[in-house]
Amino acid sequence: MMGLFSQAGSHIKRARGASVDDNAPEDTEPDDTSILDENEGSIISSLISQLRVGMDLSKVTFPTFVLEPRSMLERITDFMSHPDLIFGAENCNDPEERFMRVLSYYLAGWHIKPKGVKKPYNPVLGEFFRCRYDYSNGTQGFYIAEQVSHHPPISAFFYISPANRVSIIGELRPKSKFLGNSVSTTMEGENRVRLLGAASDGEYVITMPNMYARGILFGKMVLELGDICTAKNEKTSLSCDLEFKTKGFFSGVYNALAGRVRRNNSDVGEISGRWDQVVEFKSAKTGNKRVLFDVAKDGQNVAPKFVPEEDEQEPNESRRLWSKLTYAIDLKDMEAATEAKSAVEDAQREMRRKMEESGQKHAPRFFQLHDGRWEPKFTMSDEPSTTIEDVQKWIWPALATTPSEVPSSPTP
Repeated sequence: MMGLFSQAGSHIKRARGASVDDNAPEDTEPDDTSILDENEGSIISSLISQLRVGMDLSKVTFPTFVLEPRSMLERITDFMSHPDLIFGAENCNDPEERFMRVLSYYLAGWHIKPKGVKKPYNPVLGEFFRCRYDYSNGTQGFYIAEQVSHHPPISAFFYISPANRVSIIGELRPKSKFLGNSVSTTMEGENRVRLLGAASDGEYVITMPNMYARGILFGKMVLELGDICTAKNEKTSLSCDLEFKTKGFFSGVYNALAGRVRRNNSDVGEISGRWDQVVEFKSAKTGNKRVLFDVAKDGQNVAPKFVPEEDEQEPNESRRLWSKLTYAIDLKDMEAATEAKSAVEDAQREMRRKMEESGQKHAPRFFQLHDGRWEPKFTMSDEPSTTIEDVQKWIWPALATTPSEVPSSPTP
């Protein structure tokens, strides 16, 4: 979902000289394919000519037609799309059930993806994205993300739903490299989930899988999630090593995952399935299976975001900052898109140059580094109603603070 490209199982078919070998790989969905026209194919060839094995891709400019029209800072909100999976988890007396609810919530964010091979915009230093959620039960959630570092690139984010007693703090530090016929993106960083109504649980810490774009020079182009991510809660001694499996050359399927949940040295159960279809949990104690998330059944139930209109946003707020690029991409005007993207990046380079000349250092607005981790500059109250008011004043200081008065536009 996140990283160099924003989906797994994608394939680019060549527009010219197509052959039977250019068919989409088996086990991929129709929406996971893209067709390059002649001009796009030549741009890809030019891009590939820049690459060297082991090269850090943060220094490579990708063509605009591979861009998903939103910033990575907004892309992270996909993990907040199915709040019903975690709301009320603190009321579960069994710590194992609370752990499974948190794990289900995390796994439910991966299925959201645009059509074709796309990557979100790389945020620029000081860029931020903020939004509000209005839930069907009358409660709300609030999200803020900020690009706190450019070299290395670090995105810090914070989500809270005071009435539902859930908060998430995290950071992403992607590192991409060219490996010959593939590109790898190592997703360093973590998500730290808190059930505020079960304070004794402390943090549920979850890492990210890596991503691999294969077949970029020859063969079928496919992007997969791979390797092992971990979920753990030290207070309850529960953990899960979750393997996102890449498809073998001769066997296997795309988007498969498998994991084992343990408490200390004892098995609690196994996780299996495909993250773009159905994920199940089998109890070691009873042998019974349960569905953690079913994309076909529940995948469309995405909580909508409410974002201030662009004329109410600040200049470095994601949607306003990239508005000309997004508009050009929507019109499929790649020349205008390239100009708009370059304008933002050139302005960023000029800002950093002036800061370096004056000896200034960038100071993030919403986050601060504390003991090696990025934390929000916000202190939560024990009273949910007070926290709701405080978090709105913090995220939207220049706007009205009551929920009904915050300018907004719903988006998926």
